[in-house]
Amino acid sequence: QIKDSATSTRDVLEQHFSDLKGTLKKLLDERLTCLLQEVDVIEQESIKPLDECQKLIEHGVSTADDLLREGESAVDGDVGQQNEKLCNFTKKALHIQLDSLPEVPSLVDVPCLSAQLDDCLLTILKNQIFRHGTVASHPPVQLEEFVEKPGGILVRWCKVDEDFIPQDYRLQYRKSPASPFEDVYVGSEPEFMVLHIDPHVDYQFRVCARGDGRQEWSPWSVPQIGRTTLVPHEWTTGLEGYSLSSRRNIALRNDSQSCGVLYSKAPTYFCGQTLTFRQTVGQPDRRDSLGVCVEQRNGDDSLQRDKAVCVSTNGAVFVNGKEMTNQLPAVTSGSTVTFDMEVVQLGPCSNEGGNFKLRVTISSNNREVVFDWVLDQCCGSLYFGCSFSYPGWKVLVF
Repeated sequence: QIKDSATSTRDVLEQHFSDLKGTLKKLLDERLTCLLQEVDVIEQESIKPLDECQKLIEHGVSTADDLLREGESAVDGDVGQQNEKLCNFTKKALHIQLDSLPEVPSLVDVPCLSAQLDDCLLTILKNQIFRHGTVASHPPVQLEEFVEKPGGILVRWCKVDEDFIPQDYRLQYRKSPASPFEDVYVGSEPEFMVLHIDPHVDYQFRVCARGDGRQEWSPWSVPQIGRTTLVPHEWTTGLEGYSLSSRRNIALRNDSQSCGVLYSKAPTYFCGQTLTFRQTVGQPDRRDSLGVCVEQRNGDDSLQRDKAVCVSTNGAVFVNGKEMTNQLPAVTSGSTVTFDMEVVQLGPCSNEGGNFKLRVTISSNNREVVFDWVLDQCCGSLYFGCSFSYPGWKVLVF
């Protein structure tokens, strides 16, 4: 592990700094090109009026030179032609206006280009580079526990660095070593229920954390394998009045007038596990129910019957059809209702019957009720079910 992680760390560092050098060179080249373009623009815009002024002066000098030669010729000629030549020379000289010159800008108004380069950039970069990157010998958080759930895994982690103050955690998983890791949770809780897990398949998990007030994530924990052997909970298909999700773990009460109890596909709830319902609420009714039962029974419109325990959407708890005095808070949208059961056996138990007692704990909105459920038969596994009188209710089971 030490050699593999050291090799991997070297590769990451070399690749990161190689990318960083390439990016810095690209940025410096782009900045140099931009500054050189600024020099070209200023030079072209500033030299144009000076070039035009120079052309006017050169043209005036050339004209004056021609006129001077013409004057010399008029003076040197014979007497008969002098008067005519001098007259033409005088008219031409007055027309040319030799005392007129274009306006020449003063020297202080003429641009003089220079480059201002602040050497403090190197100091800033040096300080930042020397603080860039760290090497950690141990990640501050590690995976601690995998708890099998039907069609899911409850993943727990803990911090192993006492000086590290976590702000957020980030959990990733992948199904095979050839596939990339995917984010499955980012938040402040030290555990997360990962759903949609295929049973009897190894999944690889890793977790990291972000320190309080920091932007960067810590190094990843050592990857670990998690799996579940429990098949996922599924609702029964084909019952009019309910629509199911593609994985059949979400049931939606639709607009159909038909009513009845929607049961699980199979008795997949076992004592010692936690059964969780999470719902979106609709219009409540006193006959609504969420719970577990010994057997499926067609024709009932609620689990408020014998061989079943359930909670109504208004918080009433029913055991074998009888309402208990203790109640739970009314079901709210997004809240969870959980069932936990353990076996307490009274007397001999056989397939033919016998006294059989389950200790049941139902929790909702930070409240719970605990009671004993006495049955006349042994139950290794139970069905779960729900019933709603009005549309709009949606229930996720896991």
